Amino acid sequence: MPALTSVLLVDDDPTTNYLNTLLLTRMGVTEQVLVAENGEQALRTLVQTCTADKTSCPRLILLDMNMPVLNGLAFLETYVQLPLAQQQAIVIVLLTSSLHPVDLARAQQLPIAGFLNKPLTKEKVTALLQQHFPVAE
Repeated sequence: MPALTSVLLVDDDPTTNYLNTLLLTRMGVTEQVLVAENGEQALRTLVQTCTADKTSCPRLILLDMNMPVLNGLAFLETYVQLPLAQQQAIVIVLLTSSLHPVDLARAQQLPIAGFLNKPLTKEKVTALLQQHFPVAE
């Protein structure tokens, strides 16, 4: 499976970001792991990487739900307002330890490809890649 050009991790926990970066790197999933500690940083990262040089735009965003400054839902609500060119090739998956039914219902109305329970594992990453980035035969 060819590596994705870039993956964006959005989580306010530095340990989670470190472990997820290590996992993705060891699996050879991506050439570059970008990290944002809240939704606001993630939006800035997308604007920087997806407007000038589209080759560094993340193909996958692993988004935590509960964060300070701008949480996962607020990020998604702002994300949908970005120009369509920035949205078209990005797969967004919510990573969460628990999800309130109201948040779940709201998230399903936004452009997410699915949910994964924390912690991220090799098996979860493999299944995610097979589902959203199948190798053309």
